[in-house]
Amino acid sequence: MFLFCKVFYKSVASRNYLRCWTRFRKLSAVNTASTAMSFEWPWQYNFPPFFTLQPNVDTRQKQLAAWCSLALSYCRHHKLYTLDVMEAQESPVFNNKKIERKLSMEAIQVVFEELRKKGNLEWLDKNKSRCLVMWRRPEEWGKLIYQWVSKNGMVNSVFTLYELSNGDDTEGEEFHGLEEWMLLRSLQALQTDGKAEIITMEDGKGVKFF
Repeated sequence: MFLFCKVFYKSVASRNYLRCWTRFRKLSAVNTASTAMSFEWPWQYNFPPFFTLQPNVDTRQKQLAAWCSLALSYCRHHKLYTLDVMEAQESPVFNNKKIERKLSMEAIQVVFEELRKKGNLEWLDKNKSRCLVMWRRPEEWGKLIYQWVSKNGMVNSVFTLYELSNGDDTEGEEFHGLEEWMLLRSLQALQTDGKAEIITMEDGKGVKFF
């Protein structure tokens, strides 16, 4: 099946890329699952041309949207908040060893820049070698945290940052294990809405909910 798509892809112009894409999707009935953590890969992940950015504008736009979705889903599944660009190329998300296809460094930069435009990524250095990944925005995290606080009758309570992200009471919640930089941004969003106040405590920062 992959040989068919290789030949088909090489023998037609870029405008026919979507035709091969669609046909391959129909032939691929089952998604590939990660053996490590049961991450379900989208069908495009086993489609060889997916690992080459297409020249057609409309096709590339759809392709980048699929790559952004895959990258965010992978980071969310594995709770990754920072990425190194050089290491990313060897990561399973950009390197499908099964079909021997790897997204180029230039293409990865394009995907990351697209994520930045969407508000899901921030560069940590001028060389754009490391970045913060926000598969859920601070406002969304803040909403989840406040829902938990309200549900458990903890409005007007004070928490340390550690208690919120690593305490026994929050175990099993989506925000459990949230890195401090994202937790602070989430609480700052709640503070802006008048639902929380970040305070200084003896052992670091804390927060009071209203």
